[in-house]
Amino acid sequence: MTKQRLNNIFFLLGVVAVIVMLLTFDVSFVELWQHLCRAGYWLIPIIGVWFVIYGINALAWQCTIKGCKDENEQVGFWRIMRLTVTGYALNYATPVGGLGGEPYRIMELSKNISKQHAASSVILYAMMHVFAHFLFWFSSIFLYLYLAAVGDLPLNATIGITLGIIIVFCLIAIYLFAKGYRHGLVRKTIRLIGKIPGLREWSARFQEQHAKALANIDTQIASLHQHGRKLFYCSLSLEYIARIVQSFEIMFMLLLFNIDCGGGFEGLALTFMHSILILALTSLLANLVGFLPMQLGVQEGGFVLSIAALGLSAALGIFVSIICRVREIVWILIGLMLMKLGKQ
Repeated sequence: MTKQRLNNIFFLLGVVAVIVMLLTFDVSFVELWQHLCRAGYWLIPIIGVWFVIYGINALAWQCTIKGCKDENEQVGFWRIMRLTVTGYALNYATPVGGLGGEPYRIMELSKNISKQHAASSVILYAMMHVFAHFLFWFSSIFLYLYLAAVGDLPLNATIGITLGIIIVFCLIAIYLFAKGYRHGLVRKTIRLIGKIPGLREWSARFQEQHAKALANIDTQIASLHQHGRKLFYCSLSLEYIARIVQSFEIMFMLLLFNIDCGGGFEGLALTFMHSILILALTSLLANLVGFLPMQLGVQEGGFVLSIAALGLSAALGIFVSIICRVREIVWILIGLMLMKLGKQ
């Protein structure tokens, strides 16, 4: 199958996903229009902040590409930026944990660098993206504890047990990622997939056919962690910063409802910290059930639960989830346009 045909399949998949997304809103189109009218000009910063987020993501990916490619292989930032947007558009639109964008990125990036180096950089960046999420969730727990200590948020036995479970969950994940970065994770992942009923033969066949390539990818991943620490930690830091910047999206919507914790610098700072916690809890719930296409229903429920946990109304959670869904559709459409209009 040619790369152009694969590109068309990815494009068609994105179009179908947008249609499904539009038809599965939990509100009528009349109510949706009312929500959009209420958002008004705030839609501009809500959608626009994602240009900044994707720019940070692209810089993080660029760091991993520099650590994986040869000196004679060149790929420009705007090429990486385009593939970042289109890749995430496909991630939003596809099931299986949002992995639809990774094959597309490898296919397209291999036009600029070797396929092996492209695969290494994409896999390493995907690991970095997920790793940053765990660090974000882990640090958010201490933010919650701080706000509870100053009397802003409640803290009881149930909340304490829940936070403890999340801490253990994050620490285990951080340990596994750290081990994976030191020794490589690709071959172990393929072997683990082989333990799933019905996939044992595929796993064995894939390992046999691509043994050398898988070994080289693992070697490059471990090499970047051991010998390219500056690029490694730069990429990880940028991905973590992207999660913080994403919290502004929630903050803009809270301000839209005149929720500013009393206003002034202190009030806005507190509102931003609340936004970080809302994003952390929502993204945690969404990623736990990431096999659903576009995480239908999970993201909405996550926003309602996380906002209610901070003592805010469920109606606000519904509004936030709907506007975020609209933002996703807008950026999926932008990604699909870039897929067709960008230079091949």
